Amino acid sequence: MAVSSPSADLSAALVLQPVTALDWLVILPVAWCIGIGAILMMVRHRTGLQPLIAIAALCVLAGIDATLLWHVSQNGPVTMVMGRWLPPFGIAFTVDLTGALFALMAAVVALAGAIAAVTDINDSGRRYGFYPLLMLLMAGVSGAFLTGDIFNLYVWFEVLLISSFGLLVLGSEREQIDGAVKYGFLNLVATTLFLIATGYLYGIFGTLNMADIVVKARELRDAAPLTTLMALLAFAFAMKAAAFPVNFWLPASYHTPRIVVSALFAGLLTKVGIYALIRVSVMLFPVERQELSFVIALAGVLTMITGALGALAQTDTRRLLGYLVISGIGSMLAGIAVGGPGGIGGAVFYALHSMVVMTALYLAAGLAARLGGGFSLSSLAGLYTRHALFSALSLMLFFAVSGLPPFSGFWPKVMLVKSALDTGAWWLAAALLLTGFLTTIATARLFLLAYWRPAGAGAPSGEVALPATLLVPLIALTAVSILIGLFPETLLGLVQKAALTLNEPSRYLNSVFPAGSAP
Repeated sequence: MAVSSPSADLSAALVLQPVTALDWLVILPVAWCIGIGAILMMVRHRTGLQPLIAIAALCVLAGIDATLLWHVSQNGPVTMVMGRWLPPFGIAFTVDLTGALFALMAAVVALAGAIAAVTDINDSGRRYGFYPLLMLLMAGVSGAFLTGDIFNLYVWFEVLLISSFGLLVLGSEREQIDGAVKYGFLNLVATTLFLIATGYLYGIFGTLNMADIVVKARELRDAAPLTTLMALLAFAFAMKAAAFPVNFWLPASYHTPRIVVSALFAGLLTKVGIYALIRVSVMLFPVERQELSFVIALAGVLTMITGALGALAQTDTRRLLGYLVISGIGSMLAGIAVGGPGGIGGAVFYALHSMVVMTALYLAAGLAARLGGGFSLSSLAGLYTRHALFSALSLMLFFAVSGLPPFSGFWPKVMLVKSALDTGAWWLAAALLLTGFLTTIATARLFLLAYWRPAGAGAPSGEVALPATLLVPLIALTAVSILIGLFPETLLGLVQKAALTLNEPSRYLNSVFPAGSAP
């Protein structure tokens, strides 16, 4: 007599619904970057072919991320889990509007860098792996923006850290090795702190899935030291983002590699730290973020002021821009400290703006060095007479980074100041305005000395042609900044919606746990 085995209800452990084709977009950016990176390694000796493959691949990546952003904006957060196992059994990739916006802007920045590298990276740099390392970097960056698991976030930090080491030392010059040692040591310290905090987190919750943590934190808030855990994570991410007082590694290292590498680092690496801090503090531990808000705000103010004053003191354009990166991180921290849709939306908006503008400014510094013969302000002069279009582009970028209208930096600055005033933090609003004023002075000084000041006797004169592969990405990124400034409604609506999803993550939780399966 045959005995029938009882049927098991797998709905609480497995995703039973068929996966739609659009949902595969969640993991496609990472798989695409790793696959293209492997192909580029295979053709590493075909130095003329590598840029073509990488640029085409990054165009496709930008298209994938744009489609993913559209999908998420229309249908809400989307989740893919390994082997269809629901958390905590399966590792999840979950993307909401915040992750999709960051991923798309990262792809745009990487595409601009890949085009500029056609001229800036020589055959030796290509043979030693610039383009494969760039694709590996984008795999790490994309993975960090799209993952729904804390340990996965740590893994993607490691991936982008390893690839950034390789990009930093391309050329093997003494200055690059020195910068790589400082960059590597301090980032490894931050990564170690992150790993310790991850182990601590798993010890408390028994899970590393972000949605699972959100649910369990509500029950354990009175029984577990979550504020201590949040402080550990915030310190690790602040070091990654180059926030005060752990920001000294950035100006000590970002001026050492090839200028296109510096541009990519300025646009991508610190923003991954800011993204991780936003994700953890706003969605996972909102109560603990509120308890630490004054400390975060104070760190933001000191980061802003330190960055702006540091920029005023520099005579090397690359170091000056490094301090402007730091100053922008302070503004983002201010938004995280204020919280709410206005503050978090302002922080996200400012990060997206900074990704575009800081990348463009480093590319502009490279072009200025080509025209003027170096990065020192003492040697740069008369750039306006040598290339009027380039000078106009640089001036617009200086306005954008200073937060002046009608460019992309204006709107997030308005959002941050308004949110600070609405919460009664007038001193934070004053610091934001003071930082904008100091940044305007620093960039005006740079423009007057390098562009407007007449060149000395014997200096070359007349219009100079610049390589299209360097000028085109600069024009494109500047155009993005102008378009955001003139027509901010679409992006403003997206970042406000993204902030609401972070503050009230019910749709995020529903994407991870189908109805009735949440722990």
